Amino acid sequence: MKAVVVTLATALALTGAPLSPASATTTPPPRDAVQKVLDGLVREDGFPGALASVRQADGRTRNLTSGVGDLRTGARVPVDGKVRIASNTKMFTAVVVLQLVGEGKVALDEPVETYLPGLVRGAGDGRTITVRQLLQHTSGLPDYDDVMITDYFAIQHRYYEPREMLDAALARTDAPEHGTWNYSNTNYILAGLLVQKVTGRPISEEITDRIIKPLGLRDTYWPGVGDQEIRGAHPHGYHVAQPGDEWTDVTTMDPSMGWAAGQLIASPSDLNRFLTALIKGRLLAPAQLREMQTTVDAPEYDTSGTAKYGLGIATFDLSCGGVAWQHGGNAPGYTTVDAVTTTGKSATIAVTALPTALPQVEHLENALDTALCK
Repeated sequence: MKAVVVTLATALALTGAPLSPASATTTPPPRDAVQKVLDGLVREDGFPGALASVRQADGRTRNLTSGVGDLRTGARVPVDGKVRIASNTKMFTAVVVLQLVGEGKVALDEPVETYLPGLVRGAGDGRTITVRQLLQHTSGLPDYDDVMITDYFAIQHRYYEPREMLDAALARTDAPEHGTWNYSNTNYILAGLLVQKVTGRPISEEITDRIIKPLGLRDTYWPGVGDQEIRGAHPHGYHVAQPGDEWTDVTTMDPSMGWAAGQLIASPSDLNRFLTALIKGRLLAPAQLREMQTTVDAPEYDTSGTAKYGLGIATFDLSCGGVAWQHGGNAPGYTTVDAVTTTGKSATIAVTALPTALPQVEHLENALDTALCK
């Protein structure tokens, strides 16, 4: 559910896009750069499977895969298969909150107490935390998953109510400093509760009606209560308790612990379509998009140490120059890194396990950079 680097700190047969046909007398085209980095994620970093989608600004899209989609059967990774996109859900939640800001129903600099009176007490106070600070991760609220996920396999199929995550966070005694950037899933649990209080409808319905349906994201959905499967074509996801252990299939799991911070399922190409629509202003009015892209330093967000975090979205420095807008996410079984350039080119890379070492994180980020720059 967290950004890849943040999670790592707390836990420590190939198909591709078709190439132009070459005659017997011509030199074969160079190997696709994105395919090469995908193959490296499987061969060198040990991820069971990898898939990517790269969307040009004009909408032209190519999808690539590498590795194995099911270790038991040896089946290939399905092209543009669905994955659990985890913390990418935060972008969707942030968009809904910002749409409510644009409608005059929520104010970014209003205390959380205004919308959820008496709810936040303990390791944080809703009377001093603003809506902006929730979306920006500067609320000072501690994360709940650090204390709730001590043995993932023991809770893999457990259902959680949002208040359970919030209560676990508010009971902590090690809250970070209020006003400083500190990535916490708790912020987005509260953002989801805020949306529900303001609209009178479930956050899942608001995300579906405001984003998924208008954009025609056919492979993106919010799993219902008790829905532990992934519908449609998808690679299996794998997890280990400790680096070096054998892979355990965790494709079937209860995603409720992610909720408004990380419950969505989507395909890489759908995630790209969302990113492009977002950056081109199809989801937010100019004033709200500017707010979303107003950032604070977030040096621990990725390995570059230069990332800045806005309201549910962060910067990603490109080797070819300029900055893209990213998020990314991971849950046991799946890791995604994704970003969109200011011109609207977007890319999503997914692998079917969590990284367990820093070089794997760096290689994932390099794969994303390659997809956007090559």
